[in-house]
Amino acid sequence: MALVLLLQGHLTYAQTGGTVTPLSDAQKSFEMMKALAGNWQGPVTVENPSWATDKPLYVTMRVASQGNALIHELKEPNTPEVTIIYLENDQIAMVHYCDFKNRPLMRARPVADGSKIEFEFAEMTGIDAPGHVTHCVFNIIDTAHHTEDWTFSIPGQKPFHAIMDLKRVQ
Repeated sequence: MALVLLLQGHLTYAQTGGTVTPLSDAQKSFEMMKALAGNWQGPVTVENPSWATDKPLYVTMRVASQGNALIHELKEPNTPEVTIIYLENDQIAMVHYCDFKNRPLMRARPVADGSKIEFEFAEMTGIDAPGHVTHCVFNIIDTAHHTEDWTFSIPGQKPFHAIMDLKRVQ
């Protein structure tokens, strides 16, 4: 394995003409997000009382596609919801596969200190009933604790937040 890593590094070094290219802010943020791979659990606070629950949520994140994607799986009481996070050109993108049969695409704005990654709605496929995710913020506190603030919009209503306070589960 060490030989494979050494050869990969040598090939990368050779392909760049002997220079090491520094990571962009998006690449640094994506690497930080990939470090969240693992199992998470925590309470959720929801502004809309009809969506509230007193049960903790479970989230599993895993790196896939040779490090090119992060699969985020929210395990709700009935069925898991999947979100795929990936680096596209020099921007982090996210597609949320919603229970409501839509797929909002969001693009990230890394924050200067790197501990916060904020996703803004870009476009959507599928139906928009009863609504869709329009905004998401990952706030990485440390390797064992992060929060996720998901904004959900329903046509004709004020958008509301679901804030998950997640701790790593061994």
